[in-house]
Amino acid sequence: MANIKSAIKRIQISERNRLRNKSYKSAVKTLMKKYFVAVGKYAANPTEELKQEVEQRMSKAYSKIDKAVKRGVLHKNNGSRKKARLARYYKKHLLINKSQSESMESEDSIAS
Repeated sequence: MANIKSAIKRIQISERNRLRNKSYKSAVKTLMKKYFVAVGKYAANPTEELKQEVEQRMSKAYSKIDKAVKRGVLHKNNGSRKKARLARYYKKHLLINKSQSESMESEDSIAS
């Protein structure tokens, strides 16, 4: 343990910052996981209600990532990479869903 007053204060400050950073990182991870689950549900059964939920969760995740970057918890590039990952996941599942529905329509037209 430090004996110098300024060193003691730095230890306290670094501990406080570590806990704050940990809570931000944890919240970002949780929101991202919830978003991925919502996109999976939407891809399995696309409805307007589920689409709104996906957009809401994306908005919350983007907001928390931006706040973490602003506070210095995440680096700017790390935040950008996380947001790009969210967008890419949504786009990938949207395209898969669209291609499946198109293939079903083509099979129906071939059958008739």
